Amino acid sequence: HEDRGYNLTLIGTKALCGRAPVGVWPGKEGFMSDFVDASHVFLDNPAATRDEVLEFIAEKAVELGVSDDKDAVLKAFQDREAAGSTGMVSGFAIPHAKTDAVKSDAIIVVKLANDVDWGKTQDGEPTRVAVALLVPASDPTKHLRILAQVATLIVRDSFRSEIAESN
Repeated sequence: HEDRGYNLTLIGTKALCGRAPVGVWPGKEGFMSDFVDASHVFLDNPAATRDEVLEFIAEKAVELGVSDDKDAVLKAFQDREAAGSTGMVSGFAIPHAKTDAVKSDAIIVVKLANDVDWGKTQDGEPTRVAVALLVPASDPTKHLRILAQVATLIVRDSFRSEIAESN
């Protein structure tokens, strides 16, 4: 793989691609790397619905020590989806939970085994990858900063292709 100008460990892609980082996203050295880990990446998830994906993420948040309250995290995800779909483009969704039940910032990446109807996505396509953001409610703007950075990656064709092709 060639260096495409972004740090592939930003959202756990190192684990998806099975290789070391290939560079640093200009101006963002260290961005998210303090709280993204290969243990936060899950492949071939069999979830068939958006709610199943969100429940899986909430369960993993507890298992990973990000939260102690699966139900509160799940409710935060569901409340956000009720306000408007987090489905993006090209098979990606960015669900996010901002709640006091989250102890520390985290990103959990779930690559789905099958297409999942995420509701209204920006391009009408089903979702194959969920990049979930979990942030404590104590910093009301932090999730927006992280969301903007992740969304910037997702709109890059090369980044989406690399995720889609990974096993």
